[in-house]
Amino acid sequence: MVSAVFHHPIEASASLPAGPKAATAVTQPPAVVPHAPLAPTRKTRRTLDLRAFWMRLLPPLAGFGLLLLIWELISVNSTTGFPSPIETGKQALDVFSDPFYSKGPNDQGVGWNVLSSLKRVAMGFGLAALVGIPAGFAIGRFEFLSRMFNPLISLLRPVSPLAWLPIGLLVFKGANPAAIWTIFICSIWPMVINTAVGVQRVPSDYMNVARVLNLSEWKILTKILFPAVLPYMLTGVRLAVGTAWLVIVAAEMLTGGVGIGFWVWDEWNNLNVKNIIIAIFVIGVVGLILEFALIKIATAFTFEEVKS
Repeated sequence: MVSAVFHHPIEASASLPAGPKAATAVTQPPAVVPHAPLAPTRKTRRTLDLRAFWMRLLPPLAGFGLLLLIWELISVNSTTGFPSPIETGKQALDVFSDPFYSKGPNDQGVGWNVLSSLKRVAMGFGLAALVGIPAGFAIGRFEFLSRMFNPLISLLRPVSPLAWLPIGLLVFKGANPAAIWTIFICSIWPMVINTAVGVQRVPSDYMNVARVLNLSEWKILTKILFPAVLPYMLTGVRLAVGTAWLVIVAAEMLTGGVGIGFWVWDEWNNLNVKNIIIAIFVIGVVGLILEFALIKIATAFTFEEVKS
């Protein structure tokens, strides 16, 4: 019997005798090593930075340009003497040339009016934070309190801010405390709701570890809940301060006294539309500054928590 022996192709080629008739090895082309990208030159970097700068700057400029164009068209076609951007700009120079003048309790510069409004906002907002943040922790932490207060929050939160103002005037017998009360009752809800939601979304594993370690309620609050809830809480604070600044303008229109809202209403009574437009821009700029400051504070707190 003749048995066929099969060899692996690689083994068979390895056993071939070397000689002139042997197959010559195929040479592989040298591997092409890709060149590293060249570092951008100083001129290229300057060009890229300049282009990025203009790409950030041009969209806002285009938006303001569109606003001014629409404003100018309205003033040109207006039959009631609506002021143009140039006229309002000249009036703004006059207003801001002496923003802190005082000629009596009802005739003060725009600077004093803004400071009075900010003072009321700080008091009402501070009281809302002192009450709302702990209440949010309690409602989110304990199911009984959550079931108890959720219907009340759902009932009272949609109420218009100005609906609370007569209650404040009746209870506190004064315009200033009534305005602070209105800010308090309207800015407390975002802090309560966001803090409670943050507590309820803390991972259950964290609480299980706390139970295993037999941590006290204070340690659970400071070591587990507060770091986890901080982003939610700061979001509620940002929403609350925006609400407070909106409410104070409306409240001061009705209560009178010194304040940016009263200034708007007083200028309307004097039919000074240019000052009303200036006040609108002032209200927007102050709100923007408050929002920017809170974003910076929230970023700083979050960064510190990440580092720790």
